[in-house]
Amino acid sequence: MRPFTALFAANTGAHAADQLALAALPLTAALVFGAGPGMIGALVAAQGSAWLICSLPAGVLVDRASRRGLLLGAMAVAVAGLGVALAGALWGVLALLGLGAAIASAGTVLFALTVGALVPVLVPGTGMAAANARLEFFRALATLAAPLAVGLLAERGVVAAAYAIALLAALAAAAVAARLPVDAPAAAVAQRPHLAVLLREGAGFVAGQPLLRAIFLCAVFWNFAFFAWLAGFVPFALTVLRLEPAGIGLAQAGYGAGLLLGALAVAPILARVPPRVVLVAGPTLSLIAPLLLLAGPPGLLGAGLAQMSVGFGPMLWLVAQTSIRQALTPAALQGRVAATMQVAQFGVRPLGALAGGFLAAAYGPQAAIWLVAAGFGVSLAVAVVSPLSRLGAMPVRV
Repeated sequence: MRPFTALFAANTGAHAADQLALAALPLTAALVFGAGPGMIGALVAAQGSAWLICSLPAGVLVDRASRRGLLLGAMAVAVAGLGVALAGALWGVLALLGLGAAIASAGTVLFALTVGALVPVLVPGTGMAAANARLEFFRALATLAAPLAVGLLAERGVVAAAYAIALLAALAAAAVAARLPVDAPAAAVAQRPHLAVLLREGAGFVAGQPLLRAIFLCAVFWNFAFFAWLAGFVPFALTVLRLEPAGIGLAQAGYGAGLLLGALAVAPILARVPPRVVLVAGPTLSLIAPLLLLAGPPGLLGAGLAQMSVGFGPMLWLVAQTSIRQALTPAALQGRVAATMQVAQFGVRPLGALAGGFLAAAYGPQAAIWLVAAGFGVSLAVAVVSPLSRLGAMPVRV
């Protein structure tokens, strides 16, 4: 098996496990434990907290350790976390469910950072956008399938089985990652500067590069809004749209369908239009999603179209910005720069989940969806006023 093929297959399994756990958590909390919007928001925040806590240290590891070993270690952590979450769901222990979800996410953090740093190593510079699109296509496929599977399991009263399936997917990802060639650490380790120094090098590079700085800020507001969306969507669908669990799973699958279409379309689009078009279109389509949910067609149709909108545009944006970052970042900084960006992309998610859950509990699910619209609107404003809206061509790889 070729190295990129093995990386691609392992990435697919890891994201299948992650998406199953992500889709299962709010439904497990609502149907098994009878949790309300506030508790669902807290659990989603716990699941997302790993991205805030673990991203920067994981980025240092990616730059200074064997990346094959990191992939295997990341999946070992994910397997342990999914096992804890499964036990919590089966035994009726809510704390174990949240703890296991957070541990599993920590493994996903390290895995995703390592994959991102390996792409520039395994793929020629001109092929990075296509390689990233291929990776994201199958992540999108997992995102599409996971809510459908979880919704069907929930309809049959066995939503906890989603964690068992996720555990098997993580084990499969580890088995494939073990077939990658053994590699040396990415950077020389003769000198071991303090962790803070290593982290400042990555953050300083992002802060000093105008395109990366704009991507960072755009991602902060988008991801805050996205996790408010996750925390508010299920309560909105249950109480305002009055959907059944299977219908909620079907509506959530619209997000995966949007991601899938975006992953298929992004390479041809980037070959024909300047990247500035994609970098503004992503936040624009995101903003349409909550407005469509609040004012568009009722019921399952409106929910599915909203989820599709919040999937399609951001997928275009994700592949474009990832390829830009990989091209602009020196090899020795790939892990730390990616970790800095990942903090922006995922570290604010617990805050968004808590805010969305609080508003939904205190003022109704509609309030959470309006918060989502505000966050996506600020993300769009950042893209419009920044150098992203003036980027005429993809940068040349460093």
